[in-house]
Amino acid sequence: MAIAFGVSWASWFTAIGLGGSATQPPTALPFLFGAFGPLIGALVIRVRRGRRGGPAPEHVVRFRRTALFWVPPLLALASATVLSAALLAHAAGGPALSWEDAREVMAGQGGPAAFLISMVVSGPLSEEPGWRGTAYPRMRASMSRFQVGLVLGVIWAVWHLPLFFIDGTVQNELGLKSPSGVLFAVSAIPMAMLTACAYERAGVVASIAVHFAVNTTMVLLGVKAPETQALIIGVQAIVAVLLLTTSRPTSHPTAPTPAPAALATPRD
Repeated sequence: MAIAFGVSWASWFTAIGLGGSATQPPTALPFLFGAFGPLIGALVIRVRRGRRGGPAPEHVVRFRRTALFWVPPLLALASATVLSAALLAHAAGGPALSWEDAREVMAGQGGPAAFLISMVVSGPLSEEPGWRGTAYPRMRASMSRFQVGLVLGVIWAVWHLPLFFIDGTVQNELGLKSPSGVLFAVSAIPMAMLTACAYERAGVVASIAVHFAVNTTMVLLGVKAPETQALIIGVQAIVAVLLLTTSRPTSHPTAPTPAPAALATPRD
C-alpha cells in the first residue's frame, strides 16, 4: 500500500503542480506513470519475497491454463453489467446510447487497436497485479471476501482522489463534489468485489479482463450521467454478491507433508 500510494500520489501531485492537461506533455508523463503504482508495489513485494525465500500468501490463485476458460465469460458478464444498466437508465428517461460517440472516442485514440491497448494498460494491467494479485490474498488471510471487497474498495477509491485535480482526466470532468464524482468513488466497492470474483476463479488475468471490460464499455458508451452510474453500481453489486455467495472461497494452500523419517536398520 505504501509503495502503491507513494509512487502514484507523488507522480500525480507532480502532474497537479505542472498544471496543463493530462493528455499533453509535460503533465502527461507523471500522470501516466502514476497509474503504475500498484504494479510497481506488486513487483517489489514479489522480488522481496523471492529473495527471502518466503512462502506465497494464503488464498493465492495459481496460474492454470484450464482456469483461463473463465476469462471470456467473465469479460462478457462484466461488460453486460454496464450495458444492461445503461439500457435500463435510457428506458427510465436517461441519456440514449450512441455508437457515434464510441467511434469518435476510438478515432481520438488513434484507432480501435490503439484504443484497446491503452484501455488494457491504463488501469487493468497497471493496477490489478497490485490490488487483486498482491493485496487481496494477504487481506483474505484475516478477513472475509465481503470485508476485503469493502475495505479494498474504499482504499481503491481514495487512491484515485488526486486524479480529480488533474485537468483532462475523467475524474476531473466529473468533479469531486458532483453526484457523478461521488458515484465514481462509490463504484470502486462493487468493482472491487467483481474483480475479486474473477481473481478467485482464474487469477490476475481474469481480474484484468473484468477491469478492462467495465472500463472499456463505460468509455465507449460515454457513461457520465448520475442515474446511469447509480444503476451500474446496483447491477454490479447484485452480480458480485451472487457470484460470491454461490462460489467456493479460495482454499488455503496445503502445508507440505513432512518426509517420513528413515527406518532404523538393526545392528548385527
